[in-house]
Parts: sequence; C-alpha cells; structure tokens
Amino acid sequence: MPSAPPTPRTFADLFAERRAQRRLALLPWVMAGQRDDATTVDLLAAMVDAGADGFEISIPFSDPIADGPTVQRANQRALENGMTVVGALELLRQVRARVSVPIALMGYVNPFLRHGFERFCADASAAGAQALIVPDLPLEESRDQAVAAAKHGLDLIQFVAPTTTDRRVREIAKAARGFIYCVSLTGVTGARADLAAGLDDLLARTKAATDTPVVVGFGISRPEHLARLRGKADGAIVASALLDTMERAGDRAVEAAAAFVRELRRGADGDA
Repeated sequence: MPSAPPTPRTFADLFAERRAQRRLALLPWVMAGQRDDATTVDLLAAMVDAGADGFEISIPFSDPIADGPTVQRANQRALENGMTVVGALELLRQVRARVSVPIALMGYVNPFLRHGFERFCADASAAGAQALIVPDLPLEESRDQAVAAAKHGLDLIQFVAPTTTDRRVREIAKAARGFIYCVSLTGVTGARADLAAGLDDLLARTKAATDTPVVVGFGISRPEHLARLRGKADGAIVASALLDTMERAGDRAVEAAAAFVRELRRGADGDA
C-alpha cells in the first residue's frame, strides 16, 4: 500500500521552533501553473530539501496590482497555461503528498469571491493550506472572510506597510492570526539590492504591538538580507529573486532554485 501523506506542520509550530533556535523562517513564493504540476511538485520538494521552511503558493490573476514585472510575467504565463483556482487546489493536493511544511495560498480576492469565499476556504483547507494571503482585501473589508477562514482552520493574513500608522498597526495586530505580513517598502514586488531604509522602524513598531509572528516580503533577494532580519522578524518571503533565478536557469530551474534556497538558508541561519 502507498504510504500516507505527511501530516502538515502549522505556521505556529514553525515560528515557535525558529524563535527558539534564533533562526529566520524561510518561505519561498511559487506561482501555481507557471510550470506543469509534476515539475512544480518536484520544485517544492527540492526546495524543502534545500532548507525551505514553508511556502506561499500564488494563484494567478489578470490584474496583480501589488506585483512588479517579474511576478506579473509569472501570472500571465500561468493564466496562459490554463491555471485556475480549482487547478491550484488540485496542485496543492499533489504537493501535500510530498511535503509537510506549512503553506499559505496567495491570491487576489475576485477569483475567491467568484468561487464563493467560504467554499474556497473549505476547499483550501481540505487541500492542505494553513493560511490565506489576499493583498487587496483590507482589514475593514475582511471581517466576514476572516470568520469564514477561521471556521475552516485557516489564518487570514493581515498586512502592515511603511505607511501604516501606529494606531492602525495596533488594530491590525488585534485581528491578526498566523502571522503578520510586513510589506518592506512602498511600491510593488521585485528584487532589490538593499533592504528599505525604514524597515527596521516598521518591524519595531509592529513587534511592539503584538506577539504574533511577523514575516517580511517585497524586495527580499539575498542571503545578507535574511541575515539582517534575524532577531527583528520571524520569517521572510522570497519571490522575484527566486523567479529571476529560475528564469535564467532554463531547463535546470529546479536545481537552480534549490541552490538559491541553500544560499538563502545560510542567511536565515546567520551564516551569510
């Protein structure tokens, strides 16, 4: 008989473990449908072996307003390949047969509403997700969606950004579940040479308002970026720099991604 799929870890367990180890959780970003399902499953498994702690798996959308050119290209390629919400959930089921790390599904709100948000939450949970990241769903409009997500064991992730006031940080902290997504800069996604100048202040303000883990995204590109975030954040999401690495590698994208994650892991562990 085939072996049972591994039981997924939770984000809470992951962040508690990494805090105790004084290491940063490394969460690569992957676009569902950019490659065929079998290759994507192999990609995620290879990155876990290389040191990835979990993933943000994105569901493509035609108008990804938070994203820069690299991620926009990935969205377009996935849509041209026919990826849908239902297809992404099926991909997640296949991933769950191979890996047990926590996974957040990311997408823009319109496709989820069309699917039926509570139905989507039920389907996502059944497929093996632990959290939802919906960048165009602000706190004030997310109450019903947060209830639906919690009903099905999912954390609806809230965002803070450099423009977020202290008062709003406190409001977001009260509603936060799973982790808080800290947008590191004003602008769209994309690899950057340096971390944003005001990021330390934003992280300090957010940490002062909550014990909920804080994960940094947007512009995180190099091992030294992750090394600088140790002790200030709980995790980091790497998207565009990883996509750029795979695009340059062509047919050896899986191997290149694993090698890049090994480099990032050194930074997350303080060895960069």
